[in-house]
Amino acid sequence: MDITNKIALVTGGGRGIGRGIALVMAHNGADVAIADLHMGDAEAVAAEIAALGRESIAVEADVADQASVDSMVSTVLDRFGRIDILINNAGVIAAPGWESREMPGDEDWDLIFAINIRGMARVTETVAPNMMKQRYGKIVNISSIAGRLGSKTSSPYSASKAAVISMTQTAAVDLAEFNINVNAICPGLLWTPMWRRIAARYEKVNERDRGLSEREVFDRYVAERIPLGREQTPEDIGNAAAFLASDLASNITGQALNVSGGSHMN
Repeated sequence: MDITNKIALVTGGGRGIGRGIALVMAHNGADVAIADLHMGDAEAVAAEIAALGRESIAVEADVADQASVDSMVSTVLDRFGRIDILINNAGVIAAPGWESREMPGDEDWDLIFAINIRGMARVTETVAPNMMKQRYGKIVNISSIAGRLGSKTSSPYSASKAAVISMTQTAAVDLAEFNINVNAICPGLLWTPMWRRIAARYEKVNERDRGLSEREVFDRYVAERIPLGREQTPEDIGNAAAFLASDLASNITGQALNVSGGSHMN
């Protein structure tokens, strides 16, 4: 996947899936801006990318705040002059304390909507005009297999990820005339800080998971739900994102690609 000298912006790029995507982008030739609410994490990933011989900057950004998003985009444009690839990865599973709540509360709905839905739209709306001017762009939104099915323990998160798929389709139609491709990826089961929170909640609310470690809960779900029998990795998601961001995918838009080891098939 040749994305040599392309400029990529990855939100939530400081850890987990975002870090994996950013590193794969760099391995395939892109220069990468790492945007994250946690500046230390972003700086660490930027340093990893610099060690690979690619240009990289860390940018502190809160996708739930328009002023922060404006500053993020301005910083990237000042440094690189353009944005060719946008990876909308920033997201949350729930508000603090969710692991111990019997049911998701208003605080979960509000935070998830602000970041997973409105935040993604806000970043797209801010970056897209620059892509429209250059009549070129690749936008990849990170959804989830949770957007393909319901959830007993995290209905707000599942609803938000279904919304990401729908918003991807709408943006693909709106931006097609400007030669901008918009697609989504639905990751499966990855051992990330987010899944640690999910496993901690399962251990509390599911009788069969009581007494298991977070990793043991995760491994059980992988064994039960993944036909290929193995977990997915941030690099798996990065490889899919690099393909969708390359010109090999120039005629692919409005799609949601499952990278889930076969747990969901469309």
